[in-house]
This record gives sequence, structure tokens and C-alpha cells, in this order.
Amino acid sequence: MTDLFCWETKFEPCNYSNRLLSKLLLLNTKVKEKIDITEIKKAIYYARKYHGTQKRQSGEAYYSHPIEVAYMIADYVFKSDVLVTSILHDTLEDTKLTKDMISDIFGLMIANNVEDLTRIKLDRKISSAEIMKSLYLQSKKDLLLIKIFDRLHNMQTIKIKAAYKINKTIHETVKHFMSIIMYLRYVLPNMLLIENELMALCLQNLPKDRFLSIEQLLHEQERFFEENYQLVFPAFQNDVFPDNFLYLLES
Repeated sequence: MTDLFCWETKFEPCNYSNRLLSKLLLLNTKVKEKIDITEIKKAIYYARKYHGTQKRQSGEAYYSHPIEVAYMIADYVFKSDVLVTSILHDTLEDTKLTKDMISDIFGLMIANNVEDLTRIKLDRKISSAEIMKSLYLQSKKDLLLIKIFDRLHNMQTIKIKAAYKINKTIHETVKHFMSIIMYLRYVLPNMLLIENELMALCLQNLPKDRFLSIEQLLHEQERFFEENYQLVFPAFQNDVFPDNFLYLLES
């Protein structure tokens, strides 16, 4: 790799990176354990380099998405490795950056984290729900948070997707992501804010005649979780969602 040790001379700030770096520099003045700003810049450089000209469906540069995920997660987990992982979280799945390259540039821990977050596993592509199950079983709370903020940012622009994709994403979000958030609410502060925002986005993006049904399911799920103090998740508990839930989303 010809640019492995000279990225600093090629780093070009942009609106997305400036917004994130400004926030991190401000937060660094308020905490004892400082973020390594150099590592963050390096991650931004490689995300931008390898995502290249990829675009989101909204028309924005794709690399803006992982930077926004890092921006959001900084309020909850202020650690360099988590922020770097956030910025690189889609590179293995969507670019030519490899695990070995990430390991050489950022270290094996970051490479393993990014691999844990990618949906490409050996010879198949798994669902985000399967990744959430795996991360929960391994008690990888930081990586669960990255997936949650990844989903939150995607939900904020979901209107541009086809109707069937919107319904599928909302189904997965309600059934799996909301359950994990209920679990994390007991170990991390302010998770209720994320839960409420995701719930609102789910309700806003379904036809009005389905709002009440989905809202009832969310409240029932929360009641079950609080009464049993256990995670409502098919991998660990019986599925509490009624059989007609898919029908509500797909009809």
C-alpha cells in the first residue's frame, strides 16, 4: 500500500469531517480520557478513500454515513477504538479495504471489530438481525451501539426507499433493534432517547392505518421486558410478536 504511512499529507477536511472533529475536540476538553484525534482523522481518510464515489440513495457521499454514526455514538461511548470502528464499519462489506489492511493500519482489535459488524460471513450475507444476536451473545455492547446508530441514521432517510424495503426494515427494527435497546437501557444512560426516536421513525413511515397496531406491539414488548427483566428476542426468549405482524407490514 503506497499510502499506508503518508495519509496525513493527503487528508482533506470536509463539512462532514469538520463537524465530527469539532465535536470531539470540544468533548476532549470535558473528559479525562481523551480521544486520539489523529486516529479519528486517519479513519476518516481511509473511509473516504475507499468508499470513494459511492453515494447514498439520498445523493450524499456514502462516507458521510459512517461519520454521522460516529458523531452520534460519541455522546454515549467516548472511546477512540469505538469511534474508529464506527467510521470504518461498512468498509469490509462495501469497499476493497480488507481485514488485513485494516489490521496493518489500525491494529487487530479494530479489524476484528469491523469484521464483527460486517454482514459478509464466509460464503453468505447475513441479516442485521443475525449480527445483533451474535453481538448480544458475546456481550459486545459497544458494537451493538454502533449497529443501533447505524440503523437510526438509515431510518432518518428511509422515505426514499421502496415501500416493501421500508416495511421490511421497520419490521426488523421493531422486532430486533428495539429489543436490544430495551436491554441497553439498563446499562447505558439516555438510551430511552434513541428508543423514542426509532419508535417515532417507525410509526412515521408506515401507513396511518397501521400506526396503532405497531404502537401497541411496541408497548406490549416493553411491558413484557420490564415484567420479566429479560430480553425480548427470538434467540433468547419466545417470540412475543403475533403471527399477523408480518401481514401488517407486508400487506
